[in-house]
Amino acid sequence: MFKTDSCAIPTIAATLRRDIRHITDDGGYSSATQRRSFLRMTSAVLVCLILLCALPCRSLAAMPVRAAILINMDTGAVLYAKNADMAIPPASLTKVMSMFLAMDQIRAGKIKVEEKIRITPEMASVGGSSMYLRAGERVPLSQLLTGMAVVSGNDAATAVSRRVGGNERQFVRAMNEKAKAVGMQRTTFKNPTGLPAAGQKTTARDMSTMARAYLRAHPSALRYHNVPLFTYRGRMTRNTNALLGQVPGVNGLKTGWTVASGYNLIVTAQRGKTRMLAVVMGGTSRVGRDNAARRLIEVGFRYPTSPQKVQQIFSGKRRR
Repeated sequence: MFKTDSCAIPTIAATLRRDIRHITDDGGYSSATQRRSFLRMTSAVLVCLILLCALPCRSLAAMPVRAAILINMDTGAVLYAKNADMAIPPASLTKVMSMFLAMDQIRAGKIKVEEKIRITPEMASVGGSSMYLRAGERVPLSQLLTGMAVVSGNDAATAVSRRVGGNERQFVRAMNEKAKAVGMQRTTFKNPTGLPAAGQKTTARDMSTMARAYLRAHPSALRYHNVPLFTYRGRMTRNTNALLGQVPGVNGLKTGWTVASGYNLIVTAQRGKTRMLAVVMGGTSRVGRDNAARRLIEVGFRYPTSPQKVQQIFSGKRRR
């Protein structure tokens, strides 16, 4: 099935031309009449595609996201930005910072991934998205981290924050200190989960800064984020990042949603030696958010060192 995105049409047209030559050369149809009929139909389709090529690629400004940024992870270059400094609640993107602090503690030898954390009634009763922890059980830290990354468990994030920070106030203080340390200039965290809280805010640029610092410090953390299915106590849940397994090279990172924030997503991908990082925030729908992130990643890999070309594509202007 052909994609309707006009950016992909030159490739489709080239494929059709190749197929026409192939049919003409090898006589793949049983009669000359069938060949002529097929060629007329294919030529008509090709003409339509050529006409569509005259249309500009769909502007990201028209897509249902409030803010976005695309980063070449290897160079740190900003390939595209839309309202990148707009204040938006982070929602569950917050959990990346919570995991960042946990990974710091693991690397420092202060906690171990095999350590089992006792779940309290407070942890088990946190609302919102959940991995369905039960009070009284003891759960390995590694499983809690996976639950945070894959199913966005607020219960898991609360459990990890208590173990790492001692209490929520100390943990949140550490989150904000870490944010400043890595260069996040417009972010304030209020809790370890991303659940709605007055004054909790960030920007697409700050989220990209956080994600890049997180993976630079802890590249192995991707093993928690790229798990397609998570099973806990017999309950199987798909990763909330729908681009995993759907877009070549995507290997992380985190989704988020609240009424105030809209649909948020940090997505990372690698093809060969090139790595891309995209953040979209304030989406009006899950599908719209995912499509915007997909387009950013695809165009980023097409022009990994050409911000001007990327900006031109997403502005809807024709390339000459």
